[in-house]
Amino acid sequence: MAETKPDTAANTDGEWDLEVRPHRAIITVRIVAAVLAAVFIFGGIVLRQGSTGVNFRVSDQLGLAAFGLVLAAGVLTLTRPRVRVGKRGVMVRNIVGDSEFGWQDIRGISFPDKKSWARLELVHDEYVPMMAIRSNDKMRAAEAMDRFRELGAKYTGENK
Repeated sequence: MAETKPDTAANTDGEWDLEVRPHRAIITVRIVAAVLAAVFIFGGIVLRQGSTGVNFRVSDQLGLAAFGLVLAAGVLTLTRPRVRVGKRGVMVRNIVGDSEFGWQDIRGISFPDKKSWARLELVHDEYVPMMAIRSNDKMRAAEAMDRFRELGAKYTGENK
């Protein structure tokens, strides 16, 4: 089910009626990040054990562990995608940056065949991928699309 966030800090004035984040992808990314960090930290700890013929020092161990943490932090950026829908339009946040679109610029939302995420259809035959609405979320994605369409009909009907 799509998450609605009526009481978030950015939504104190009721600005956003719908907020959607991927569900399964976030769980998967968190697991992958934890495994990466654990493997590199473990590798750093056991690096000096045994005789490999290479002279590893404490700084090498710390560097390997730090690299694992940086790698895990990089993987965690994949948890950023979010879509917000409200009266003023749609705000799409993918991995890097936010984009906001007014209802006058939006033609609709679609889920192309064999694609991993939905896309926001814009005027002039342009589109923006919405990584927050993912196909592997199944019913959550379908409910988010339905709610998005309801809100789109509501707000474009008010503007006409």
